[in-house]
Amino acid sequence: MIGDGLKRLLFACSLIVLLALMACGGPAGRLPELANEAQSTYLLGPGDSLRITVFGESDLSGTFKVADNGTLVMPLVGSVSAAGLSLPDFQKKLVQQLSAKAVKSPDVTLQIEEYRPFFILGEVKNPGSYPYVPDMTVLTAVAIAGGFTFRASEDEVSVTRKRNGATVESRGRRDSRVIPGDTIYVYERHF
Repeated sequence: MIGDGLKRLLFACSLIVLLALMACGGPAGRLPELANEAQSTYLLGPGDSLRITVFGESDLSGTFKVADNGTLVMPLVGSVSAAGLSLPDFQKKLVQQLSAKAVKSPDVTLQIEEYRPFFILGEVKNPGSYPYVPDMTVLTAVAIAGGFTFRASEDEVSVTRKRNGATVESRGRRDSRVIPGDTIYVYERHF
């Protein structure tokens, strides 16, 4: 028969092991690991604003926004599908459209004037929507949102991302890459 002192010691050790296991399996533990986007080419999407310059055609130059349906509307050209294309691919498509409808051998330059936003929720000081910054990480996003609250679980977050028409939620870390349109959720720590 086990003595009362030994029972208490076993109970305390069991409780410590249980709490340690719970701490290791944080709220994001059930999610798959976020694949780091080593993608060097940025893909356009709804909400991006582009500065388009058509050399010698001031009426066709200006700032244009990619609409919710993924198209960009320009004078004389109409709607041009932009979502999911890189800048060079969109430039080629735009040159083809301009050549066919408005300008012979157009010289077109593009640059992203404003990226679509990312979103951050949970245990940050100022949750909300913020403009994307190139090469952003989760830690950069938290800093933009005012930093962690004192209750924040600082090591793991949830990142919800749209890929190929599907929404995927994954476990992210402080150094995980953020892309425009991501939603980051910072969990509350348990103790």
